[in-house]
Amino acid sequence: MLSYLEKMRGGADLPPRVQYREIFWSWCGGAFSIGTIALIANATDQPILMAPLGASAVLAFGVPSSPLAQPRNIIGGHLLTAFIGIFFLGLLGDAWWSMGLAVAFSIAGMQLTRTVHPPAGANPLIVMFVGAGWEFI
Repeated sequence: MLSYLEKMRGGADLPPRVQYREIFWSWCGGAFSIGTIALIANATDQPILMAPLGASAVLAFGVPSSPLAQPRNIIGGHLLTAFIGIFFLGLLGDAWWSMGLAVAFSIAGMQLTRTVHPPAGANPLIVMFVGAGWEFI
């Protein structure tokens, strides 16, 4: 228990401090990107603003050098997994097992296409929860 509490303190395992300038630009990127998507969602009355995009913004602007935060991964991962979610919803419905299969195929698909982006793994679930159609893509 004591070693666990010691890990919570951080110590040498903490990531390096981020410079205030970098924090400012991360803040700007997150505000602009999510604000723009929210504006487009309101203007078009389309459900394109979803929670995984907030996590994508954290990766893209908070750790931009991460392989998982590259534009190819963000865009490709989200498009692929949304497509898979819609496909499975149309083919198998929104049963618990079809949700599991859709996420599993999303993981495999992102690995095969080298577009792994963890927040995109939630897309099939969102698609199934809201009953999204092909226009969602």
